[in-house]
Amino acid sequence: MNAEQFKLLIKQVKTAKKLPDAIYFHKDAFIDVPADLVKFIKVVAQALKVNEEDYDLIKLFKNEFRLSLLSYPAFYTDSYPSLKQSVSVDLVKLSHKVTRYENTDNPPILHRKETMISPSSSYYQLFCDITNEGEHAGLYESTRMIGFKNSWERLITKKGYELLDGRLFRCSAIQTTENNKVIDRHLTAIVRHELSSPLKTLAKNGFLSGNYSIFDYGCGRGDDLRELEAHDIDALGWDPNYRPDADKVRSEIVNLGFVINVIEDRDERVEALISAWELTERLLVVSAMLGNESLISQFQPYKDGVITSRNTFQKYYTQAELKAFIEMSLDESAIAVAPGIYYIFKDKQLEQHFLQNRHQRSYKWQYLTAPEPVNEEQARILFTQHQALFESFWLACLKFGRCPANNEFAQSDKIKEVIGSNKKALKLILNWFEKDELATAETMRKEDLLLYFALAMFEKRKPYTQQPDDLKRDIKAFFDTYKIAQHQAAELLFQIADSKLIESLCLEAAKLLPASKIDFENEQPHSLTLHKDFITLLPLVLRVYIGAALQMYGELDDIQLIKIHIHSAKVTLLGYEGFYDTPLPQLKERVKIKMADQDVDFFDYLVEEKRPLLLNKIDYIDDTFEDYKKQKAFNKRLQLELSNSSNTGEFLNQASLYAMLETNHMSLKGYRFYHSNK
Repeated sequence: MNAEQFKLLIKQVKTAKKLPDAIYFHKDAFIDVPADLVKFIKVVAQALKVNEEDYDLIKLFKNEFRLSLLSYPAFYTDSYPSLKQSVSVDLVKLSHKVTRYENTDNPPILHRKETMISPSSSYYQLFCDITNEGEHAGLYESTRMIGFKNSWERLITKKGYELLDGRLFRCSAIQTTENNKVIDRHLTAIVRHELSSPLKTLAKNGFLSGNYSIFDYGCGRGDDLRELEAHDIDALGWDPNYRPDADKVRSEIVNLGFVINVIEDRDERVEALISAWELTERLLVVSAMLGNESLISQFQPYKDGVITSRNTFQKYYTQAELKAFIEMSLDESAIAVAPGIYYIFKDKQLEQHFLQNRHQRSYKWQYLTAPEPVNEEQARILFTQHQALFESFWLACLKFGRCPANNEFAQSDKIKEVIGSNKKALKLILNWFEKDELATAETMRKEDLLLYFALAMFEKRKPYTQQPDDLKRDIKAFFDTYKIAQHQAAELLFQIADSKLIESLCLEAAKLLPASKIDFENEQPHSLTLHKDFITLLPLVLRVYIGAALQMYGELDDIQLIKIHIHSAKVTLLGYEGFYDTPLPQLKERVKIKMADQDVDFFDYLVEEKRPLLLNKIDYIDDTFEDYKKQKAFNKRLQLELSNSSNTGEFLNQASLYAMLETNHMSLKGYRFYHSNK
């Protein structure tokens, strides 16, 4: 077999963990590997006298004529097995190297084992569960430092979890004794280095803005409370082990975080849930550990849960079971906000507000504190001494989506004096601020740049050497080279000609946008119409689609609505008189941009009385518009009046509207209908 044949066969492998430069699979997945490749691997192993029991995984390099035989003897028994031995084979030089790890304290470890075995394997679902567990805990947010045992264990601790019997645990604590069996609930309270998952959802949804009082029922060691207090949030907590003398205080928001899953008595669980509900004035947050039969079967059964090797009790719920338990105990509706986390609203108006706004962008949490492990003491002192400086630097990082250059941050000289460089400052503050914020800022900046480059292809673009320095830095940070950026932009531009893709993205956008409307022709999606304020919320391809059209039109100063024609490469711009302060805006200008023909048609509606009225303005606005509530009530009444009239045409104008109202003995003033005296 030669190198080219080797590469071709690798592309045919179905079951494998696929990385940019290599693939990994277990030898038990040979059934999904081309027979010639399997035969070749076994011949190489035999030639090197590597017995089949001495390797478990095979690593094949995509761009080199190389392979490795990897020994993970605990592949099926450990959640994250360690590498015992690696045999690396260079098939060009006909040489090999054996590296042994059994005596090292920090061997490489495996993740995502389900990708390396056949889906028909009896272990497949278990491995999927282990991976999902890690993803839910946030362990895979950055893959650069998780490949070795020590860094993986440090990450688990930093995220506030503990690896016990091969599974991740994160709980609150309550101590009890029952039936002569002592359950060590206090052992389940974990030191956290960031907000717990339930509190993160509160931050994401704007409930940690300082406008609500918080009570943490079963607060454990108080890590969440410390962080909340640092933000001047009115937060108190109680815990039977760590704060047994604290008062249980009625608060607007109560958090019952990972408490019920460590209580082995079901009646006591219900009692804890009801007690937390009685303290709640507006919102109760309930969370518990999730698990299925494959997870539970690994532990010693006890009542309706299990006992771990540390003598802690766990009641694992399914998502549906947790919802049913909450609703049956409280006789209230529970709203799922994340796996294992539910909101139960006592304030029903707040519930409706949440449901209406949950998909909009919200408050971004910024971490100000962390626990105080000894090895981070100097870093904490440094951060505390220069907190204002580092907070300002963090905002600059979010602005650029990357580490700013010296001339991009006004206090770079001060940063250099304090810690040495901007890069060192970023590395330090990522221990206190949310990495996800920077990742989001990076994604947004990269998308904006791709939009810029794609639209620039409609006109002559200056060569890279003439780009400003800050743009050059962006290109280097997000794309590595200008050529790569141009290539990605070109691919993006070509996608706007794919009508099937445009259709799927429009249907997706209609579900996610705060307001929009899909129109159909012959039962097929024809167009998506939205307000210009929501363009930035669209998928990037649709932003390019609209941006390409606007290259032929200009700014949207007098335009309010944009209609994307899905299959005809057209965009229609609609400008209305009185869109923002009247219930029935009049169509003043319509512009049809035909991208395929590179042509623009303008339609003006000069006679005011005959201008078509926008009857369904409510479809295109949300509660960020000042007249949303009035418009909603108006449209409800308008539909009633139109249902009683023969003139229900889409292009009802002012003259026909007044005629219809006169017939019905009605008049219209602002957003209100009145009965006339006739």
